[in-house]
Amino acid sequence: QLQPVESGGGLVQAGGSLRLTCTSSGRTFSNYALGWFRQAPGKEREFVAVISWGRPNAYYADSVKGRFTISRDNTKNTVYLQMDSLKPEDTALYYCVGGSSISRQVREYDYWGKGTLVTVSS
Repeated sequence: QLQPVESGGGLVQAGGSLRLTCTSSGRTFSNYALGWFRQAPGKEREFVAVISWGRPNAYYADSVKGRFTISRDNTKNTVYLQMDSLKPEDTALYYCVGGSSISRQVREYDYWGKGTLVTVSS
């Protein structure tokens, strides 16, 4: 069972940076697509970024493209989300997810962490 565990959230001013980290407390991330979703108060959960297994291909939501970077270190069983030029609208609970294929859809991911809160002040 894949059990993602997120860390690295916090409070940051607009324009600042944070790096989120996700590891697995269960089986390894091998052969899984790994991604990040987020949910702001009163809004639906939305796709942020995903990275494939093997030769890593990354995909991003338009709202974060050019500001966020997803990466993975398979030797450390870890996936990262580097977030730069943060905006107040990036404030949300960020979830690390694992699935069998690349997708932007919530329903395609079987494994979810509990989330880490990112708050961006203006």
